[in-house]
Amino acid sequence: MNRIHNTEVRSWLGLLVVLGPVLLVAMDGSVLFLAMPALTEALSPSADQSLWILDSYGFAVGSLLIAFGTIGDRYGRKRLLMIGAALFGLGSVGAAFATSPELLIAFRVLMGVAGATLLPSALAVLGTLFTDPRRRAQAIGIFAATFAAGFAIGPIVAGQLLSHFWWGSVLLINVPVVLVFLILAPILLGEVRSSGGVGVDIASVVTSASGLLLSMYAVKHSAADGVSVGSLVVGSAGVVVLVAFGRRQRRIDNPLVDFTLFANPVFTIAIITGFLPLAAWSATAYLAATYLQSVLGLSIADAALLAVPGALVLTVAAVVTPAVVTRIGRSAALITAHFTIAAGLLLLLPTGIGAGIGWYIAATAVAGIGYGISFSVVADIAVAAVPAERAGSAAALAETGNELGNALGIALFGSLAAALFRVNGPDLAPTLTETLHLPGLATAALDDARSAFVSGLHVVAGTAAALHGILGAVAIRLLRSGAPAPGKSDSTPTATPSRRRRPADIRS
Repeated sequence: MNRIHNTEVRSWLGLLVVLGPVLLVAMDGSVLFLAMPALTEALSPSADQSLWILDSYGFAVGSLLIAFGTIGDRYGRKRLLMIGAALFGLGSVGAAFATSPELLIAFRVLMGVAGATLLPSALAVLGTLFTDPRRRAQAIGIFAATFAAGFAIGPIVAGQLLSHFWWGSVLLINVPVVLVFLILAPILLGEVRSSGGVGVDIASVVTSASGLLLSMYAVKHSAADGVSVGSLVVGSAGVVVLVAFGRRQRRIDNPLVDFTLFANPVFTIAIITGFLPLAAWSATAYLAATYLQSVLGLSIADAALLAVPGALVLTVAAVVTPAVVTRIGRSAALITAHFTIAAGLLLLLPTGIGAGIGWYIAATAVAGIGYGISFSVVADIAVAAVPAERAGSAAALAETGNELGNALGIALFGSLAAALFRVNGPDLAPTLTETLHLPGLATAALDDARSAFVSGLHVVAGTAAALHGILGAVAIRLLRSGAPAPGKSDSTPTATPSRRRRPADIRS
């Protein structure tokens, strides 16, 4: 009895150790947003360099997740976690004390590479810490909540630090967490790797990383600056490389991505669910922050405080979702997530230039329920769908969807809002922020600019809500026949390490 108790305590302590790097990786996707004015004053980056300072981290994480998920499976997850954490800490110190934009970009890339090693291995290692399916689902829910909370609290933490310290402080907070992890991880985490002894296919690693990087860059460049010959060439090259990657995965015996998993509709919709909510969340969070400050005139601190209720709801939803899934099943949870997010996004439509704080809080709270469900369920399905030695690569698929959604959400939906502002605004400057800083701006022009921005926010929220509604309807159609009976769970099939799980093994 004491041995069982000690093992359980050790498992939960191991989870706490793993959550530190996870929180940092999520936070660092948004922590520099508020620091950019001070950073720009200190380093004087060009407009293109500013873009790369913000985007290089996400590009590196998103393009390398799949590769490092499988590398951890083959060569050891704890080993990769230790290496990744050390590099993340070194990159954070280098970025914090960077003396030029070029150095900062280089260290942000290093942090992104390290972050790509941490996420899939950290999620996959939970399968070894928690062998009981129910405990594992609870742990994954906490993991998902931590990851989601990191995105939400990044700007809040940055705002507090920037009010007392220089811009590099938002990166130095990573160092103590990394040091604690490096000390405790060897004690609390065991090593797990594939028993097959098959090496990693280098060609698959190169094609997956380069294809994702080229495609992401082309989409973001086209969204920000318009479609050009260069972006079309880069995007086409990315698509060609990704197609070659997909064909190679079907031919080789040790693929980075097991595409047979996508034959199951629950798994497929779950991976899509990993992308769309993050895209909607990142875009509406960015636009809503501008709305609160530039339209309603709130301070940065007040705007950050208004985001707290939604962040709390999101976190709680991610934690309790595994318990709910045991009663309603993962299919019902996926469907609920999409319709709840859609309902929350629609609550942004009544906001206006004179008032809208109440609608904003209600929108983030309602949508937060769906966001929390989606983060938790997607992670659970990814880990539960495969044998233990393939958990890293499956988890990487889910995390890649999250990172791609976060990286592309602002670019795609943000460009839609920007285009609508240029069409409907007073045509004095390309953005609301630039318009508000024009000297001698007439009251009528100011109202027109704010109205145009709010209209863009409404269109983005409505479009994202419609996409979630469509995906929810598709989920009902595809998953209805496989929905579990009340009281039965389809959330935690036990992975068998002796064979690759067939699509039929993932109960819907």
